[in-house]
Amino acid sequence: MQGFLNLNKPEGLTSHDCVARVRRLLKIKRVGHAGTLDPAATGVLPIALGRATRLLQYLQQDKAYRAKIRLGVRTTTDDLQGEVIVIESASGLTLENVLPLLSKFEGTIQQVPPIYSAIQVKGQRLYDLARAGKAVEVPERTVEIYQIKVLAWQPGEFPEVEVEIACGSGTYIRSIARDLGEYLKTGGVLASLMRTQSCGFQLSDSLTFETLETKLLSGQFNPILPAAALQHLPAIYLPALAATRWRQGQRLPWQEDSFGSSTQALQVYQEGDLFLGIGQLVNSEDGQILAPRMVFEPL
Repeated sequence: MQGFLNLNKPEGLTSHDCVARVRRLLKIKRVGHAGTLDPAATGVLPIALGRATRLLQYLQQDKAYRAKIRLGVRTTTDDLQGEVIVIESASGLTLENVLPLLSKFEGTIQQVPPIYSAIQVKGQRLYDLARAGKAVEVPERTVEIYQIKVLAWQPGEFPEVEVEIACGSGTYIRSIARDLGEYLKTGGVLASLMRTQSCGFQLSDSLTFETLETKLLSGQFNPILPAAALQHLPAIYLPALAATRWRQGQRLPWQEDSFGSSTQALQVYQEGDLFLGIGQLVNSEDGQILAPRMVFEPL
């Protein structure tokens, strides 16, 4: 059982809970996930199975979300799961007030993660420090937000704006909700969150736990192969003799044109589409060399 599972995470489970459940269902020990989702969030959670856990770092990093932001509320966690700090009617807000401010979040920005998050400061998780009541300065981080698109506006005492967000890795949607509320001087929290895309996996192709169990019982579950999950990376194909040397960890002379940057990761296959691992072309005195980054037995 090697490859990937595009899981549709249900509400109420942590990402770690999902990994544990997949271990039990598939009866394998080596399972990992990419891109943590909060328990209240739903949607795409990429799961790696078996040796494919070594490939998690090479998956695409872009993500997309559908989020509802509620205005007029502040909480300790920047979502509806935390303790309410302030609640005050924001009925005077209109979509016209919100639209110009959303554009402030697009592009490369500095973002302060929520105090209740898994980021480590001096070796400790922020949420552990927060639960212990310790004051800590949360460091800013650089994130990239490609687009924010408004899907709906619900007026009322505590109006909600529903948005679609395309962003890079490490972006906290809770921070966007909090900071939008700060701009508006009303407070804001994340009311709901669904991840619609992660690491190249789409919500439309994801499996719920119920569907996964049905497929397992009927013998119809097949993991997503590395070739599909890593299709954003260029591929190199080796003849049998060179493939044998590759599996032994040897660096191979490479005479063909370079694939872009010398730091770029490349898929390596034996002719016949047997996945062998991840390589990198490097320059030497004798020309280019295909150097192993990660060697697999054929998957």
